[in-house]
Amino acid sequence: MTAAVLAPTGNRDLLALMGRTPLARITADLPCPQPGFWAKLEGLGVGGMKARAAVSMLRGAEERGELLPGAPVVESTSGTLGIGLAFAGQALGHPVVLVGDAELEPSMRQLLRAHGARLELVDRPAAEGGWQAARLARLRDLLERLPDAYWPDQYNNPDNHAGYASLAAELAAQLDHLDVLVCSVGTGGHSAGVVAPLRRYWPALRLIGVDATGSTIFGQPARPRLMRGLGSSIHPRNVAYEAFDEVHWVGPAEAAGACRRLARSAFVSGGWSTGAVALVSAWAARVHPGAVVATVFPDGPHRYLGSVYDDDFVAAHGLDPGTAAVRPVEIPHPRAVEATGWVRCRAVTDPLAKRAAPPIPEGTP
Repeated sequence: MTAAVLAPTGNRDLLALMGRTPLARITADLPCPQPGFWAKLEGLGVGGMKARAAVSMLRGAEERGELLPGAPVVESTSGTLGIGLAFAGQALGHPVVLVGDAELEPSMRQLLRAHGARLELVDRPAAEGGWQAARLARLRDLLERLPDAYWPDQYNNPDNHAGYASLAAELAAQLDHLDVLVCSVGTGGHSAGVVAPLRRYWPALRLIGVDATGSTIFGQPARPRLMRGLGSSIHPRNVAYEAFDEVHWVGPAEAAGACRRLARSAFVSGGWSTGAVALVSAWAARVHPGAVVATVFPDGPHRYLGSVYDDDFVAAHGLDPGTAAVRPVEIPHPRAVEATGWVRCRAVTDPLAKRAAPPIPEGTP
């Protein structure tokens, strides 16, 4: 039997704390000298970047009658959306049950529980789809046992990207002009939600997606991934493939190296997604002289003190910055070669579309 889930009373005054995050100018060498780019510091917002999406998804479900007053919310998370949902649950008066996995950091488990979320942890990855598929299987079981429970389905819910309209509005108010936007891609929510409003201000705005090696979002084969927060083992339907001008896959050595450089010389830093987008943003600023480049740092460094910023972890996983790429290797289409390090592709297609590129040949390095 699943224990009863008690509903919080709700405190909508919390919603006034969401957003309005600062914009920082980043001129750190990443890893080479670069003219600088702008970074929206979402890690400094209450509930983090994904509080915007979480509040949007729960409010949308309430308005449609899909989420009843005081009913529980059940979702799968690798951590960041969990914090956002814990915030939204407190603000809107819904108990939150989160399905995580054995790789969820102890500090994140403690933080989620401290904010009132109930955690369900799966202890082994699925044979196909890895941890993500295992979490979704547990989630579906919970939905059967929790009456009136609502699943936001962050990967496919259009209210996810609608929640980032406020982020786009803040960027438009903070910048006089923008030429290139760099976004990490996991559920596809914030890239889709930010680029459409910003292109109404600046129609020629280029969008660069940043994915993780081992992620299947843009047509690469799914592999076990060390990095969390970006990438996916499934194909989220919130990804606006047609909006991207190019995609970069970044490996953990490159992302960790960028995080550490940021922490040492820019003070602001974060986790895997932050390191990956910082690396690509610095590259974009170098190769597009005079262009205004901006990105979003989704979170801060605290969650990653035992991984990205831990020397023993870095050594154990072979994340030697001396072996990290300093520029991307370019491939003609997403299935031309399997990305094991920093790779760039200017052909962006939906891998589930009928005319997707052929599979990567056997034996490709």
